[in-house]
Amino acid sequence: METGKQRKKELAAAYTQTIRPVGVYQIRNTANGKVWVDGTMDLGGASNRFDFMKQTNMNTIFELREDWKTFGSSCFVFEELDRLKPKEEAAGDPGERARLQGELDVLLALWLDKLQPYDDKGYNKRKRQ
Repeated sequence: METGKQRKKELAAAYTQTIRPVGVYQIRNTANGKVWVDGTMDLGGASNRFDFMKQTNMNTIFELREDWKTFGSSCFVFEELDRLKPKEEAAGDPGERARLQGELDVLLALWLDKLQPYDDKGYNKRKRQ
């Protein structure tokens, strides 16, 4: 029994040491063209959460709620916009995670500036200045 628990701990530790794909994505409403743009430290996880939302028709993204109800989940698609290349040799290094988060913040700002997903074009809220 102890080996099972130990193996589980080892697998959990190994998982936390891996660097998952980091990047920026959008969720696009195919009915009206509006988009919601966000960045994540785990693109695969974000895609899986979106797929689960569609399968269960349970939207957890507040900004999309009204159109999700109006158009239905089938009108929304997940699209990867950009991906950062993490250094594999730095997996598990907190400094690498912080560096990636900083780069992700900059990348997200660039995509928000480029796409302007506000008002009639999207679901994002403008930052107060």
